[in-house]
Order: sequence, then structure tokens, then C-alpha cells
Amino acid sequence: MSVLIGVGIATTVGVIYIGKKGWQALHKAVGISPGVLVYQDPNQALTPKDMRWRQLALDPKHLAPLTQEQLRQLQAIDDRVAVYSDYQQSLAQQNITATMTEQQFVLHKLLHTRLPEMLTSYYHLFKQNTDCDNAKNSNSFKSRQQDEAQQLLQAMLDNIESRLESLLEQMQSQHLQDLRVMKQYMDSQS
Repeated sequence: MSVLIGVGIATTVGVIYIGKKGWQALHKAVGISPGVLVYQDPNQALTPKDMRWRQLALDPKHLAPLTQEQLRQLQAIDDRVAVYSDYQQSLAQQNITATMTEQQFVLHKLLHTRLPEMLTSYYHLFKQNTDCDNAKNSNSFKSRQQDEAQQLLQAMLDNIESRLESLLEQMQSQHLQDLRVMKQYMDSQS
């Protein structure tokens, strides 16, 4: 009887062990990690130090003076850049060499050089205006500088977003055109 109980326990432990390893192998095969999903409220206030960037390399301290709308806009830009980057990587995996257009080059330069520079300048302007209460600078002058800086930064973000949106639309229209050509080819072969 004790041998039967021992064999039952050993079998149960073996099945549990193999089941666990199989479960982990399944998750690894499909590219996900098992765990608990954490709900993030989309309306929750964003803080620069908690933001995770997939493609953009931005210094969190330079994001401190930005408004919630600008932080959300930057996050949306980063998500779109990630989509575009995934597309470029999929082309590379298929050994398809995509030529870089002027529009792509300008957008890359804006995202990876000019945007961090502008955020740095914006941060230093606000830091200087808050740290230094100089008698020569009147409050109205500071406020005009900050308003102008805010407008310039917003114009830059809008410009980047529209260029990126245009590039993604071109990508989609190219794929649609490829499908049309393939359908026309298939129809002509019938």
C-alpha cells in the first residue's frame, strides 16, 4: 500500500513538473512572459520619471516642465515611431533593402537630434526663469518668453507628429498598392 502511495505522489509531482515546464515553454514559444497584467489608467497623470520610451531617448528631467497634453503627445509619437521601426525591422528580416527618402531622413533627424535639443533648451529656459529672479527681467517678460517657448515646442511636436503620420500613411498606401497589384496579377492568371 505504501508503495502505491509513493508511486502516486511521484507521478503527481512529475506531472506537475512537466506541466509547469510545458506551460513555460508554450509562453516562450509564442513570445510572451507569464505573469500578472497590470492595469494602467489612460487618464492617470503622467510623470516623466515613470514614462517608458520604446524608441525615443529622452532625458526625464527635461520633460518636467511639459504639460500633460505634451507628455501624451510625446508618448503617442514614441508609439508611432515604434510601429515604423518594427516595419523597418521586418523589411530587414525579409532581406528587403528599403531606400531612405528625404522625408524619412528629416524625420529621423528631428526625432533623434532636434527633439532632444529642443526639450533641453525648453527645460533650461524654464529652469533659468524659476531659479533666477533677476530684477532686470520683469514677470511679463518672463511670461512672454515662456509663452513663446511653449508655442514653439508645441509647433515642433505638431510638425513631428504630422510628418510621422504622413510617413505611416505612405507605408499603408504602399501595402495597399502591393495588394492591388497582386490581386490584378491573380485575376490576369485566371
